Amino acid sequence: MSREVVVTGLGMTTPVGGDVESTWQALLAGTSGISVIDAPWVAEQPAKIAGIMAVDPAEVVERVEARRLDRSQQAALVAAREAWAQAGKPEIDPNRLGAVISTGMGGLTSLMDAYDTLLDRGPSRISPHMVTQIMPNGPAAIVGLEVGARAGVHGQVSACASGAEAVSYAARMIQTGRADVVVCGGTEAVIHPITMAGFAAMRALSTRNDDPTAASRPYDLGRDGFVMGEGAGVMVLESAEFAAARGATILGIYGGAGLTSDGHHIAQPDPEGLGAARAMGFAIEDAGLSPTDIVHINAHATSTPQGDIAESVAIRGALGDHTDNVVVTGTKSMTGHLLGGAGAIESVFTILALRDRLVPPTANLVDKDPEVTLDVAAGAPRALPTGDIAALNNSFGFGGHDVALVFRSA
Repeated sequence: MSREVVVTGLGMTTPVGGDVESTWQALLAGTSGISVIDAPWVAEQPAKIAGIMAVDPAEVVERVEARRLDRSQQAALVAAREAWAQAGKPEIDPNRLGAVISTGMGGLTSLMDAYDTLLDRGPSRISPHMVTQIMPNGPAAIVGLEVGARAGVHGQVSACASGAEAVSYAARMIQTGRADVVVCGGTEAVIHPITMAGFAAMRALSTRNDDPTAASRPYDLGRDGFVMGEGAGVMVLESAEFAAARGATILGIYGGAGLTSDGHHIAQPDPEGLGAARAMGFAIEDAGLSPTDIVHINAHATSTPQGDIAESVAIRGALGDHTDNVVVTGTKSMTGHLLGGAGAIESVFTILALRDRLVPPTANLVDKDPEVTLDVAAGAPRALPTGDIAALNNSFGFGGHDVALVFRSA
């Protein structure tokens, strides 16, 4: 497990931008991508707001491709192409190239659309692409085909931790010698009546429908739930040796991962944050670092009343007194919650924060919850120190999944 893993390519499409740099500049400016859903079905929904992708992926990929792919697969393909291009489209033996793209819910909208077609027009009108559109491994397969990966194509499913788990699995593929380059990340696009109604029934969604851009407000006393988002984030990971041999530009360094589970509840976080704290501790240890090396955390910070406090407790449990020296941000305040894509785009955000030595502000943080004992960036970007620095990215999912990733500056 001694092979160092580096980041050479980044790609994304999100509610605030259609690529990496437009998304990043929007975050630094504190720009929200949340709006009222423009669809007739939203009238009957308790929550009427979401983070729709700023650039429709169906308008970016070719028309024939768009017809064959679920929206989550379209987003993954857009992000993967950007990341692959930034990495310089490495020339590599396909047997040494892998793809790990995860999703929390798969091609749910394609499944629901197909069911509507079945009821309205009969089985003969179902698309022959329906099965491949709804497979949870579909995004991984599409990206794997795009780059010609033969070392392995995988799609972890761990709810809202899926994208982060994909990054950790991809790094392991390189560390254990299975691959030299892996394209990895997460994607989600399930803004649909059934999902909106289901999350609302759990009282998980914000219903601040009259003020969409202020609805996602991690750590604020006025938070009332998360806001659904959609999009994808993709990274190109390489062994340091392979990247150096081809003269690749190193954007950041993968440090390590910690994966645990709460064993507490199917949907509620452990209020003591024990599993999350262990995940952070394992990630720091895996990176060969100590808690005092961490200067920044891109927190899971969904804007739910219980979740934000549990994560705050977990961070302090993992970092101890050093917590006061760590700048925390909650970027879901602007993008909404991309579910299986969240850990992937937030890994990209973490790399960019280390690159630019800037932490995006947490939008809408007006009245900080006194139970959140963290130094949270708000109002404006916060500067990070010079020199070699490290940051954590936290992702937690229904089912009690806890994933923490450590990245280091290039």
